[in-house]
Amino acid sequence: MKTVITATDAARHLGDYLARVRFRNEHFVLTKNEKPVAELSPAIGSGTATWGDLCRAVKGLPLDPAFADDLDAVNRSDKPLQNPWD
Repeated sequence: MKTVITATDAARHLGDYLARVRFRNEHFVLTKNEKPVAELSPAIGSGTATWGDLCRAVKGLPLDPAFADDLDAVNRSDKPLQNPWD
């Protein structure tokens, strides 16, 4: 949902609107003489991905059939640290 604000209000309270865009993912339409002239919204790639976005991205990745074998190899090669007081 986009909130309509005047350009004057945006200029007076720009810091507040930028914080709302950044931290609340809000979108604004700026108007001049009651006509829309610009939009204020999060920039692409600005870190506003949600958990759902991440899940959808991961779901689209190809499976690696050798991954379990790689984990086993790492676990077999992992040795406990030597106790320096022994």
